[in-house]
Amino acid sequence: MAWLVLSISGLLETVWAVALGESKGLSRPVPSAVFGVALLLSMAGLAYSLKTIPIGTGYAVWVGIGAVGTALYGIVALEESASLVRILCLVLIVAGVVGLKVLH
Repeated sequence: MAWLVLSISGLLETVWAVALGESKGLSRPVPSAVFGVALLLSMAGLAYSLKTIPIGTGYAVWVGIGAVGTALYGIVALEESASLVRILCLVLIVAGVVGLKVLH
């Protein structure tokens, strides 16, 4: 259960990161509210998960999911660069997260 909650919390990290960008410095109410709610839920899920998952592994997996999700959002929705090197770097992050989970 902790791994599922951690994965959802990582996805919520992507949500709050995107909402933070869309809030334009917390000046837009709806994206600012989405940011706040997603941030609280993401942190609560991380905290719950770290009761049974080692902190180094849990935090790295949480950040990895959020970082890759946010980067993919930027590529798909915001037309950011999808260069081969950038995609390779994202693949390396995913490989690291999978490695930490497998070696747990």
